[in-house]
Amino acid sequence: MHMIKKYANRKLYDTTEKRYITMDDLAALIKSGQEVQIVDNETDEDLTAQVVSQLLARDKSAGDKALPSSVLMQMLRKGRGTLFGYGKKYVNLWQNALLMSREELDRLINSLVKEKEISETEGNTIKHEIAGYTNGLRHWMKENIDQRVNEVLERMNLASKDQVTELTKKVDSLCGKVQDLETSLAARDRKSKKS
Repeated sequence: MHMIKKYANRKLYDTTEKRYITMDDLAALIKSGQEVQIVDNETDEDLTAQVVSQLLARDKSAGDKALPSSVLMQMLRKGRGTLFGYGKKYVNLWQNALLMSREELDRLINSLVKEKEISETEGNTIKHEIAGYTNGLRHWMKENIDQRVNEVLERMNLASKDQVTELTKKVDSLCGKVQDLETSLAARDRKSKKS
């Protein structure tokens, strides 16, 4: 984990790498999958969420993925817990979407709209997003699960389904050759007994 200290002059110091870094360097660290914690140099207050929020706000590549302004305004009106609530609902929608039929999904989103948890426009957007991504997500999950299972089998030194199929073909081929050889030897033995 990279411990980043933020100074009063807004400079960032990576204590792991023992060097000053820019906001762009920090963004690159996070995007590469590194864990970071950002603390105030004087108070040791955790500033991670605040600084990451700043990075998200200035990230130009996320422009088309930004939250609609109506959602941001609702979050500001409802307070700090709203973001967590929305995030939790959104994640639950995605998780459940894989298991739900189209009708169940419509019912759930319509009830959220009816309870004024989300707007009708947001509900339609979510429906279209889920419908569009569900098949891709299922395919991605299947590929990744198959890959992970094969990796585990490899580590455990167990054969995968493909390897078992290949071995079965080889065993069947060998059995056929052994049977042919036995038939051939039996025929030869019969000839030699007659002679």
